[in-house]
Amino acid sequence: MTQANTTSVDAHGIKRIYLFKRYERFWHWSQAALIITMMFTGFEVHGSYTVLGFEPAVRLHTLAAWMLLTLWAFTIFWQFTTGEWQQYLPTLKKVDAMVRYYAWGIFVNAPHPYKKTAERKHNPLQRLAYLALLAMVSPLIWGSGLLYLFRNFWPGMGLGWLPLEWVAWAHTAGAFMMLVFFIVHVYLTTTGHTPTAHIKSMITGWEEVHDDEPGAKH
Repeated sequence: MTQANTTSVDAHGIKRIYLFKRYERFWHWSQAALIITMMFTGFEVHGSYTVLGFEPAVRLHTLAAWMLLTLWAFTIFWQFTTGEWQQYLPTLKKVDAMVRYYAWGIFVNAPHPYKKTAERKHNPLQRLAYLALLAMVSPLIWGSGLLYLFRNFWPGMGLGWLPLEWVAWAHTAGAFMMLVFFIVHVYLTTTGHTPTAHIKSMITGWEEVHDDEPGAKH
């Protein structure tokens, strides 16, 4: 079996679809490692605990931020050259079904209301969550973070009036929003056929789909 094949069925009748390409998996895990590093060092800089020390935490936090921006630059280029950006287009179709599933259905073994395909990897609720992340959380974190990093240039930019504390608190607020998103994201990875099914698919690229699973449609 090669990665050119997009579907396969094993001896147990379980269909597998090839969802996540090599770069997609590299990007996901690299981004996760950098975000964890930034949260760990960022909360230390904030004074929540002391592990590395203030100055080493600042240096590592700044390095991870630049590495993540570089990764995003390559990823944006990859998204647009491959057409994968269309996976994130928001839609309200079946959002109510997804809300009911995550709020109640998942706890009573109800069938999943959305079926993944290579063309539609993210359900409507996920798409809205990514939109909120890109439209609200990311601008807050990166805007405040870059302002803080280049605070020595504020007078020349006409921002000498801006209190540094405001920028710091805005950055911290964005960090807590990202932490909530991260926790929810990790929790949802455990909601597959097995607690590790979604994690495995992001490692191998292949997602298991049970053909006898009732009710799941686009």
